[in-house]
Amino acid sequence: MAYYDVIDDAMLRCGECPMWDHRSGIFYWSDMLAGKLFSYDPRTGKKKVVCEGKNVSGFTMNERGGFVCATHQGLYLWDEARGWTEIATEFAGQALHSNDASADAKGRFIFGTTFYDQTVGDNFERGRLYSVDRDARISIIDDGWGLSNGIAFSPDNRIMYVVDTYERVVYAYDYDLETGRAANKHVVVRIPDNEGIPDGMTVDAEGCLWVAQWYGYCVARYSPAGEILLKLHVPSGQTSSVMFGGDDLTDIYVTTAAEVVRLSAAPKGYDFDAPHNGSTFRFNKGIQGVKEHFADVRF
Repeated sequence: MAYYDVIDDAMLRCGECPMWDHRSGIFYWSDMLAGKLFSYDPRTGKKKVVCEGKNVSGFTMNERGGFVCATHQGLYLWDEARGWTEIATEFAGQALHSNDASADAKGRFIFGTTFYDQTVGDNFERGRLYSVDRDARISIIDDGWGLSNGIAFSPDNRIMYVVDTYERVVYAYDYDLETGRAANKHVVVRIPDNEGIPDGMTVDAEGCLWVAQWYGYCVARYSPAGEILLKLHVPSGQTSSVMFGGDDLTDIYVTTAAEVVRLSAAPKGYDFDAPHNGSTFRFNKGIQGVKEHFADVRF
């Protein structure tokens, strides 16, 4: 194949949360700002709108069918028969204004919240990292998050990685899969000010991290120790997220955003007036990803 394929050139306002369903061979992603979730079948090349009405910023497949969705409006289930089912819009006195999400190997749904507001400097409300169990019970994993973003697990499920975009870092936790507890939070990647800010993230079969860099025109691959191994150039400055897919999990799906977001965190000299196409891309570097876990949430 060429360096990349454009699987969708619809200029999405903010393409986000790519997800590969390894059972059906279908790729899903959202336009977070437009409130739509799409599917793409690589066997036919056809794209369709699956559902709309919520600003989905993170989701996973659900074992019982449909999706578990972290949205700007709260936590929801969606399936074709019932449509949207609200789980919660707030927890422990804080709105569930959610961002990215993932699932662990036991089916827990993990998501973060954010209240980032650059107009108030450092004085904005801090978000939390949450876990949702099979019975849709919510618990707090950690708090104090500036702008929680991509969430991923090491192939052996012993490490949970979480991006804090505001702090420009990827954190790692020691993760107990049996209990869902996370401990020993520490920085594994710190992205310098002259690069893009970290956004969505996934891992590959070698345990390396793939981090989309908003304002960075790239997805960067890091070793588990945080060493930069590769930069995959993306022809869109607002590169938002990344996910492996395809029959052998070597396709790399990358989402981008067309609606320009002018943040002071952009690297010096970043051209906000350059084209920001909002296309969805597919690359292949011959590196294999891992199957994403399905959530198992019933409500």
